[in-house]
Amino acid sequence: MTTEFKICNCNHSMPLDAAAGAQLGAVLGVGALSVASQLCRREIGAYLGALDGVDNVVVACTQERALFAELAQQKNTVAPIRFVNIRETAGWSAESKAALPKMAALLAAAALPDPEPVPIVNYDSAGHTLIIGPADQALPWAQRLGDQVDVSVLLTSGSDSQMLGERSFPSFSGKKIAISGWLGAFKVRWQQDNPIDLETCIRCNACIEACPESAIDLTYQIDLDKCRSHGDCIKACGSIGAIDFARGDITAGNDRSGEFDLIFDLSRTPQVRAHQLPQGYFAPGQDVARQFEDALKLTRMIGQFEKPKFFSYKEKLCAHSRNKTIGCNACIDICSAEAISHNGNHVKVDPNLCAGCGACTTVCPSGAMAYVYPRAADMGLRLKTLLITYAKAGGHNARLLFHSKGQGATLVEQVGRLAKAGGRGIPARIIPVELHHTAAVGIDVWLAAFAYGATHISVLVTDEEAPQYLEALQQQMEIAQTILSGLGYAGIHLQLIRAKTAAELDTAVNVLAFTPAQTSKICATFNVAADKRTTLEFALEHLHWHAPTKVEQIALPAGALYGAVMVNKDACTLCMSCVGACPESALTDNPNLPQLRFIEKNCVQCGLCEKTCPESAITLSPRLLFTDAAKQAVVLNEAQPYHCIRCNTPFGTLQMIDNMLVKLSAHGAFAGNLDRIKMCSECRVIDMMENKNEASITATTTITRPH
Repeated sequence: MTTEFKICNCNHSMPLDAAAGAQLGAVLGVGALSVASQLCRREIGAYLGALDGVDNVVVACTQERALFAELAQQKNTVAPIRFVNIRETAGWSAESKAALPKMAALLAAAALPDPEPVPIVNYDSAGHTLIIGPADQALPWAQRLGDQVDVSVLLTSGSDSQMLGERSFPSFSGKKIAISGWLGAFKVRWQQDNPIDLETCIRCNACIEACPESAIDLTYQIDLDKCRSHGDCIKACGSIGAIDFARGDITAGNDRSGEFDLIFDLSRTPQVRAHQLPQGYFAPGQDVARQFEDALKLTRMIGQFEKPKFFSYKEKLCAHSRNKTIGCNACIDICSAEAISHNGNHVKVDPNLCAGCGACTTVCPSGAMAYVYPRAADMGLRLKTLLITYAKAGGHNARLLFHSKGQGATLVEQVGRLAKAGGRGIPARIIPVELHHTAAVGIDVWLAAFAYGATHISVLVTDEEAPQYLEALQQQMEIAQTILSGLGYAGIHLQLIRAKTAAELDTAVNVLAFTPAQTSKICATFNVAADKRTTLEFALEHLHWHAPTKVEQIALPAGALYGAVMVNKDACTLCMSCVGACPESALTDNPNLPQLRFIEKNCVQCGLCEKTCPESAITLSPRLLFTDAAKQAVVLNEAQPYHCIRCNTPFGTLQMIDNMLVKLSAHGAFAGNLDRIKMCSECRVIDMMENKNEASITATTTITRPH
């Protein structure tokens, strides 16, 4: 595949010249690159000429992205145009003269083929909008939006300053509002607790005139604190029948419901509390600026829409539950969109609610939940390309800065711009990596990056991430750092950078630039796999092989995805409940002997065995074992088989039979016949049939009833 690279020093503001172009071209394997100084102006012809006869065009400028894209469209260019920012991320920094390896890495990564497309989630909105809130907020917005969308109003309180005019939109009132669904498919339930039904009311004002306490306002809601229940309003309403005081009784079953495409929630406290709100739900509250901003977005959400399906889920790998016992609940607990729910032994993800943060895939210990935007293999290829190209161009101590494509990308760009106004910019050794969401990448990709030669990984978080995401990232970093430190790699390898301003980020990245950490001197050649634990196996094997300290095992913090199962042999009866509960085949039995066996490599520390064990004989021990024993079945407990006293068939263990004798000696089926407990199931039935002195459960009993 032929790729044309177009680079520009942006009016000589970056240290890029012919020599630099030659070095970049040599690293990229395309020959010397021509360096423009005004590619978007007087040298635009060079760009247009590059669009012909190539498979791929990489433009090292995002400042004029719109111009370059428009020109390519006018020319009906077939080759895809990719843009990469080397100005703010590399060329505009205090270390810009040393940033050539980073520029080469960014250019090489930009030239990679586009990932395979992912499945699409569809939305269909006709614009039917429910405005929720107090009358003084909801009614003015109903008037503003009424000409653009189909409006309904749900008033949560009346108002002395607003009036309901002619019936131009459906109006309701109520409290205890419950909202479910998403764009085009919202379901709203509420309880009408005010006596006046706004849809029945004809707004004749007869009730207002009749009320002696002036308890009814012009939004036709009764202030029940003022009302003394004279009933004059009911008489005035007459046959219209809009007033019914039974509606004020919460036990009267006054539930109402409706279906809507969009929700404009003006409540002081949003009706939906999730950190990541559903598509089509807007909750600006009392913030006027946000109200206008959200209203503009709302009016544009009529029609058919689509988004990527961000995840894939493999039920067979899931360690959520077995036999109604919950094991791993990590994905449900962390989802800020409330898109994941319990579904029997597995979980269910609603793709319409999923916001694509990927946190569920980061905390999933088994790899049952996987992120696909991009897929792990595509992300791995990108990181591998960045780090190998960086090293090939002579770069050292590569540091990756993961950031979101939203506020994170904005801050990174602003830091680059600050370099021209007194700041220091992004250091030459820090390579920014844009993600759809910072929570989408976790320990498997991080350790793979270290195996590829990275010496430090930072994750930039702003105020757009849910609090639980920060906790999860910090926990993942603690586990990864424990592994790297345990292998003898010196220094701090991972850090969560919290920044809300460019100045804060500028300080953070420039402090980190002077604290290099140690990692493998040999770059790994494996590719990131689709399966999370396979990637981890490759990365850990490489890092262990080249580690400064040779260790057989590393103790890990609680919550790690590797570890052992410890069994109290005195308590364990070898009932094998844990084997039936284990979703990963880490615990197995021996069909020929009473043995409990364990394969540590398969264990995800979900805790199902611990919770299922009736004797509480199992505990978890988080650790990482590097010896071959991790892949081999080891015996955790065993016993000699107990043989049936009648037919000599092995059917249990001595400890199990002893426990049964203690627990079942008083049971009606065994009272006076304890030897049956010592028999196999078949002999037990035979013994019952042979014993003529026992009462039959089918015997007929005559009951005499008193007259």
